[in-house]
Amino acid sequence: MTQGVAVLFVFVDGVGAGLPDPDRNPLARADLLLSRFADGTGAPLPAGGRAVLADACLGVPGRPQSATGQTTILTGENAPAHLGRHVLGFPNAPLRELLRARSLFRALAAAGRTAVFANAYPIAYLRALGLEADGEPELALGRRRPRAAATTIAYAAGGFRFRTWADARAGRALTHDLTGRRARAHGVDLPERAPEEAAAILSAQAADADLALVEFFETDEAGHAQSMPDALDALQRVDAFLRALVEALGPDDALVVASDHGNVEDLSIRNHTRAPVPVLGFGRAAPALDAVQDLTGLAPLLLGLAGALAPAAR
Repeated sequence: MTQGVAVLFVFVDGVGAGLPDPDRNPLARADLLLSRFADGTGAPLPAGGRAVLADACLGVPGRPQSATGQTTILTGENAPAHLGRHVLGFPNAPLRELLRARSLFRALAAAGRTAVFANAYPIAYLRALGLEADGEPELALGRRRPRAAATTIAYAAGGFRFRTWADARAGRALTHDLTGRRARAHGVDLPERAPEEAAAILSAQAADADLALVEFFETDEAGHAQSMPDALDALQRVDAFLRALVEALGPDDALVVASDHGNVEDLSIRNHTRAPVPVLGFGRAAPALDAVQDLTGLAPLLLGLAGALAPAAR
């Protein structure tokens, strides 16, 4: 990345720091960047990268869940404490309100900063959520009513443009699996790309923004399926992507990688775990990781790296 100073945030769903047991933990089968373990061990990170383990339980009983964990990451607010419980899946009405009011993307926009959410969405999905999207729908939605994930709501709160499959086709966005295979299996005309090619696309898009986000959720899906082959495939794919991003970082760039809760690190169960989650930092992000003790520390970290003021306390 040589065009400007970039901050990249790669959100990898459902990865915790578990036991170094290769029988149930795919992260113990290879030296992956996300191979962090509960005892604090893990392979050395390249390029001066650092790792910390962040609490995902946030003082609330029960297993951490996606809706509250992701809302916490994207707002800096303790969402499960706000509700008194962990909420799975998609944000409910109180969480949607919190995301719209406290989104880090809203804070970026208020500070005059720019952002890009590099994941590409079907036009029909965006329009079903009431979001603007140029072009003709390429895929008919099923009977189930589309619901917005925390990342979608948080990004919309900043007023930035969503990327579509047309952008992915033109090399301006990424499919959710990084390679395009999943969309192609549904008959969508998209090129198939290697993870390293996906990293080059993100690097180019991030050079024109103050913060770039990518969301990858197939790790969480593999954990729920308790599938070692699927877990290894997803983890190795995202690892190749991350390593290419690290290699492309300029001297003033920053890369943050984090998850919302544990899951794939323990395939002996199909549920989320209470494990802490790894947070990786490279470039300018590495020395700033000490401030991240739990999920509430990620939004202030990202806003600070992007040169925006953190949201004022409520």
